[in-house]
Amino acid sequence: MTEQSQPDSQPDSQQWRIFNDTGKPTSDWALPASPSWRPFGKSVLPGVDRRKQRADTFQMQPDQVDMVNAAIYLRRPLLITGKPGTGKSSLAYKVARELMLGEVLYWPITTRTTLKNGLYRYDAIGRLQETEQQVKTGQFIQDPEAIGKYITLGPLGTALLPAVKPRVLLIDEIDKSDIDLPNDLLSIFEEGWFEIPELERMKETAAEVPVRTAYSDAEESVTAGDIRYSVPEGRISCEAFPLVILTSNGERDFPPAFLRRCLRLRMAQPDKIMLGRIVSAHLDAEFEQLKKTQGEGVAQARKIAAESVREELIQTFLDRRDEGALATDQLLNAIFMVTRERSPVGSSRAKLIDTLLKHLSSAEDLEAAEDWDAGSV
Repeated sequence: MTEQSQPDSQPDSQQWRIFNDTGKPTSDWALPASPSWRPFGKSVLPGVDRRKQRADTFQMQPDQVDMVNAAIYLRRPLLITGKPGTGKSSLAYKVARELMLGEVLYWPITTRTTLKNGLYRYDAIGRLQETEQQVKTGQFIQDPEAIGKYITLGPLGTALLPAVKPRVLLIDEIDKSDIDLPNDLLSIFEEGWFEIPELERMKETAAEVPVRTAYSDAEESVTAGDIRYSVPEGRISCEAFPLVILTSNGERDFPPAFLRRCLRLRMAQPDKIMLGRIVSAHLDAEFEQLKKTQGEGVAQARKIAAESVREELIQTFLDRRDEGALATDQLLNAIFMVTRERSPVGSSRAKLIDTLLKHLSSAEDLEAAEDWDAGSV
């Protein structure tokens, strides 16, 4: 059964559906091909590979390029603010790929994140349990370097490893952090080094201790050799200050001392021309994927169909964005759903587009619920 096959008894507007609410269990269906930007199950390192893929389709404005260069020249973190879906985090992967700086170190921030989470993690309980087991079995050997098995550098700590060229660190959604984290980062941003007390205390007996780093991509030749690193005398100090990119959705203010140490870039929402470039980049990626899985004929037909509705949907997207927040991936979702071989038509198509292009707030859902409640009284 092909991915598009559906029961012929369905109305034309519904033949795109897989689930039909018939009440009859059926296994006579196939999972459709995924959008090129959602390729689950096809990556060796799913999280890393999906984030790296953003570099292929992300489109930059000249002012964004200039601020990246300023951050490299001045050795300053780049704080990027903007609405969701404007490509704040994708920028890091674009720069890392073009400048061949290796794997991007990714540090997602929550309200519970502390500075130490970013620097390193020490599994003291695991080390104690192994020591106790060795003593019980009479196999205990005093090895100062054994502590290294229980220390893993975090993304920030790994970014400060010595290197000729800067490492790339993405600190994602810094505005979600505890109020103290931005201030805690100040000394690291100024000094570019830190100590691991557990290793510093034993530097007389173990001059270097090998530890695990935050790198995980063994296929990334530039940084694969740094998946493990021998820490000298318990201290890590950068040679080239890392390219630190912090993203913020603008949900909070930052202290002046923190802002003074950062370069700031406001990521504007893409205009019509930029949206066209973004959509074209994704259509090209979709075309290439379909050629591999379904042949050039299917791929070409899908691309022609997408191009025929592109301008219409971009304009619809822009009109709705003037009324409330929308993210670019919502536009891509709409194009993907209405350009399949079997896709909604007529009123079903319009309703699906309306739903996919809902504003990024709960207001519409609340209004719909209130209207329904009022109508049911």
